[in-house]
Amino acid sequence: MTTARERSFDNEAFFAALNGAREARKLTWKQLASEAGVSASTLTRVGQGKRPDVDSFAALVAWAGLKSEDFIGAAKRDSEPLAEISVLLRRDPHLNDEAATALDELLKATYKRLRNA
Repeated sequence: MTTARERSFDNEAFFAALNGAREARKLTWKQLASEAGVSASTLTRVGQGKRPDVDSFAALVAWAGLKSEDFIGAAKRDSEPLAEISVLLRRDPHLNDEAATALDELLKATYKRLRNA
């Protein structure tokens, strides 16, 4: 049986992911809306905690290169979040090996400190 938590949409995580992609591309929210093909008011509503409609969600997921299943329900992970982050940092074309390692170490230390805070 599926619980309500497993069917829920994590709007906060979705908005944070969009914001991260926007910042990485050095865009304004208006530019993001234009590139993704959604209205700026859609992004405002998502930022206010409202769910996007399915077409906007699909457009934004595609624009940002995200996986929709990461925001719907309790995402099941095959690996630990820190392992996933390490892989993503090393895959980032904007970071050299030294920068990726420094960020990885910083995130791991912060995660360990705050994990059970």
